[in-house]
Amino acid sequence: MDASLSRTRLARLIEEGGVTVDGAVVRDAKARVAAGAEVVVEVEEAQDSHILPEPIALDVVFEDDDLIVVNKPAGMVVHPAPGTPSGTLVNALLAHCGGALSGVGGVKRPGIVHRIDKDTSGLLVVAKSDAAHHGLAAQFEAHSVERYYNCLVYGVPDANDPRLRGIKGARFEPGNILKITTQLARHRTDRQRQAVLFQGGRHAVTRARTVERFGDPEVLALMECWLETGRTHQIRVHLAHAGHGLVGDPVYGGKRKLPANALSDAAAAAVKCFKRQALHAAVLGFVHPVSGENMRFEAPLPKDMTELLAILHGSLS
Repeated sequence: MDASLSRTRLARLIEEGGVTVDGAVVRDAKARVAAGAEVVVEVEEAQDSHILPEPIALDVVFEDDDLIVVNKPAGMVVHPAPGTPSGTLVNALLAHCGGALSGVGGVKRPGIVHRIDKDTSGLLVVAKSDAAHHGLAAQFEAHSVERYYNCLVYGVPDANDPRLRGIKGARFEPGNILKITTQLARHRTDRQRQAVLFQGGRHAVTRARTVERFGDPEVLALMECWLETGRTHQIRVHLAHAGHGLVGDPVYGGKRKLPANALSDAAAAAVKCFKRQALHAAVLGFVHPVSGENMRFEAPLPKDMTELLAILHGSLS
């Protein structure tokens, strides 16, 4: 048995009757165990995944026997789902790694320990060994992984903006850093969306600073965001909550009409026609879960975002 089973996996085994104490099945994960009691945990062998390998090109940033870091393109889903049964990052990893992948969770499949949205580009780390999976999962749970994103948003967050001072959960830290602290949970009526709450849900903290401003008057900002927590759609939801939805975001960005003549016609058209949320996972840092080495990776902005920024820069000249 792998002695480094995650708490989630152990809880599931207890619920399924896979744990005994002195020969008696225990189904309560909070049950007290007396000193000297014999605890037996039965773990089934990982089952083969139904997911098939596909020879899809990968942008591999780093790889060793325990993990692989990839720069995912926008448009690629991380894991197969009913609407996307193939062509995913997992399909590509199965072909690339040839079966040398983590079986954590009871299924022989790549050890996906975190995800980024289909239409978000950038860095992900994937576990190839079970030891790496457990070690990485622990770092993500402890919020010790370094994650920086770049995004293009409507408006320019600024500490001098009185509107932002009135938004619950938003405040500015020294250096004009916007900090957003809320709870997040699935929307009550639209299960594909996340909603901001202040009771219930999961704690979420995002920080963001303005890197560059565009327009006259200023109507867009290139932002650098970093996560204290990592929740589904977190940056997209939080910046939309602050009134600065991402350009191209069909779910949270909204259709923003830019002021006339703030940008050149070419720049305004490029912003309007941008086909995805302008969000890129640019930096990923963590401690190697096996070697203990500090790892830090950077991925440059993808072509579609650099082209959009080039057009915006041209509109300023």
